[in-house]
Parts: sequence; structure tokens; C-alpha cells
Amino acid sequence: MTRRVLVTGGGKGVGAAIVRMLAAEGFDVDFTYRASADAAAALVEELSAAHPGRRIAAHAVDLSEKGSLDIFCEAIEAETFYGFVHNAGQPYDVLAAMMAQDKAEAAMQVNFWSLTRLAKTVLRGMIRARTGRIVAIGSVAALKGNPGNAAYAASKGALLSYCRTLAIETAKRGITVNVVAPGFIDTDMMAPYASYRAAMEKQIPAGRFARPEEIAGLVSFLMSPSAAYITGATLPVDGGLTAMIGVHR
Repeated sequence: MTRRVLVTGGGKGVGAAIVRMLAAEGFDVDFTYRASADAAAALVEELSAAHPGRRIAAHAVDLSEKGSLDIFCEAIEAETFYGFVHNAGQPYDVLAAMMAQDKAEAAMQVNFWSLTRLAKTVLRGMIRARTGRIVAIGSVAALKGNPGNAAYAASKGALLSYCRTLAIETAKRGITVNVVAPGFIDTDMMAPYASYRAAMEKQIPAGRFARPEEIAGLVSFLMSPSAAYITGATLPVDGGLTAMIGVHR
């Protein structure tokens, strides 16, 4: 069985934490990046030195550009991956009444359509091997309404529904498909909200943002033999945020 995993958006943040943890667990990891070339190169160098027996490779792929994505998929379609983690994401925060369709479609392309294109590519090898793991990084925004999140939440909601259906279609072939739905994570993506952070953390039962490693830990578990009977699940990693009624004294 191949021990090779593909991770999108692996150059920094949560994606880099996932790449690091999977490499530490003994996987060969290919990861994509768009703008973080220096960080991606540094990550390859770091992990190649830390895990001499592992194959770590970075690929420059713009998931928002269909042509770039098609070229990458065609290059890997004959290869076999045990796992696929769709971590890449593009935010777009605006009130629904103010939504610009082109920007909403760009978020949908990265967050959802690139997942379906890549999944279609890697599934062939997984079906032949009769084993495989697919994990999509969703969001609690798809589970709970939040002002200004309409476009982003819709893209993550599409991801969730697609993965649930794909899980049913592939379960008898030894493939699992699950969604990890983080809440607020302590990454560069939250930088625009720095002035609101204290107020946001007060509304989270755990009282803090998640660390990237806490998302990566669940992804790593879902890649393991112990997770073979978990499929079609959406697993929030949000410090209790979605369990709370939302209006409190």
C-alpha cells in the first residue's frame, strides 16, 4: 500500500501543520501552494532533513485557475495516493445583499470545485487499491449562520454535501471521506480581525482560538487504520462553538 498523501494549501498555516504531522506519521507528502513559494521551499527542506526516508514535494498550483488545476491533475492522474487532504481555502466576507458574483465564484472555485476536480483524479488509484482516505477542511460557517459569511459558508456547505455523498459512493471500496470543520484558528487568515479577537474569544466556550496542530491532529487520525469505520462524518473542531445556543446572558 502506498503511504503517499496529497495536501492542498500546504505551504503555511493549517496546511503546513498537516504536512508536518503526516510526515512525522510516516507518510510521503506532496503539497500544493499558490503564493507562499519561500515558505513551501523551507518546509520541504525542514521535513526532508527531519525525516530522511520521507519524500516531501511542493507543487506550485493556482487552484483558482482552472487551467493550472487541470495541468496538475493530468500530471498526477496515473499516480496513486493513499490520502488526499483538501485544505486550501479562499475567504470572501461580505453581506449577502452586497455580494459580488465574481468574487463569490472565485471562492467557490478554490473551496469547492477544486476539491471535486482533485478528488476525481486521486479516486482512480484509490479505487484500484481498494483503500483511501479523503479529508476536506470545511468550516463551522457551513453549520451555523454568521453575518457576512454567505458566500464563504455556501462554498463550505457545498463541500460538506459533496463529501457526504462521495462517502456513500465509495465506502464499499475501502475509501473514507470526512469533513473537519474548524472554528476560529490562530493563523494569518485571522489577522484582519485582530482588534476583535478578545471579544470573539469570550464567545467561544473554550475561551481561545484553535492551534493549527489541533486541526492537523484530527486529520492525522482520520488517515490512520483506527479511523477506517468513520466515513461521511462532519467533525467540528471549534472549542464548543457550534454546541452553544448562541444567545447567552
